[in-house]
Amino acid sequence: MSNALTTSTTASQSTVALPAIADDLNGYLAKISSITLLSAEEEQALARDLRDNENIEAARALVMSQLRFVVHIARTYKGYGLPLNDLVQEGNIGLMKAVKRFDPDKNVRLISFAVHWIRAEIHEYVIRNWRIVKVATTKSQRKLFFKLRSAKKQLNWLSHDEVQAVAKDLGVEPSVVMEMESRMNGHDSAFDAPIGSNEERSLSPADVLHTEDTDPSTVVEKLDTDTQALEGLADGMETLDDRSRTILQRRWLADEKSTLHELADEFEVSAERIRQIEKAAMKKLKTHMLAA
Repeated sequence: MSNALTTSTTASQSTVALPAIADDLNGYLAKISSITLLSAEEEQALARDLRDNENIEAARALVMSQLRFVVHIARTYKGYGLPLNDLVQEGNIGLMKAVKRFDPDKNVRLISFAVHWIRAEIHEYVIRNWRIVKVATTKSQRKLFFKLRSAKKQLNWLSHDEVQAVAKDLGVEPSVVMEMESRMNGHDSAFDAPIGSNEERSLSPADVLHTEDTDPSTVVEKLDTDTQALEGLADGMETLDDRSRTILQRRWLADEKSTLHELADEFEVSAERIRQIEKAAMKKLKTHMLAA
């Protein structure tokens, strides 16, 4: 493993050097724990300096201030049996990629933006180095994987009685145990290799797993948009009178939505009148949210 971690900026051939991890993880943790955290204003000032002046020292300050968070995120992946040193180093690479793409004008803290890049880089490392991600894709499946592996007493397939015993012991359905055993006994295939013959080419996992939703900047942008929409909705609801607000809440926001006739009986008016109040309230709410 490399004793130092570096990355090049797009506009400069300079590098950002981080504290060496190597095998002395405790020493590394001691070093980064003494680094002072940045305020939101300091982050924005440094990010603008990096963006406008290509100041590599600003990039270094931003990266260094977030190293402890990378360790915290990396620890959540210890269950895969991979060295924590390597997980931290991969996470640091994701952090540096995030710093290069961080926009200080978005009014988002760096770690909120960087966490997606950090996790993405660690995910790629795990996929390259540990087969369990092909066997168990959820937290509950990973738990079953480890318990089933220790529960199996032989290398061949479990008998019917053994499946029943394992299912009872783990508190799951027998079909879940059989599905997991099938995954554990399956053969590996390349992530980006086509499945099938040349005459009948099938899609590879790489063909079907890509989605634009995995782009961290898109995720952050969507979160900001959703937050603003919810805040606008809450503010708009406060502009309505009590009856209009109650009708909208009962018609659209409640878990068990009320019908027009139910509300008509409650307010002692016609169902048509409830529909008119609802329509007028929706129009007023939409106008408020567009103006916000």
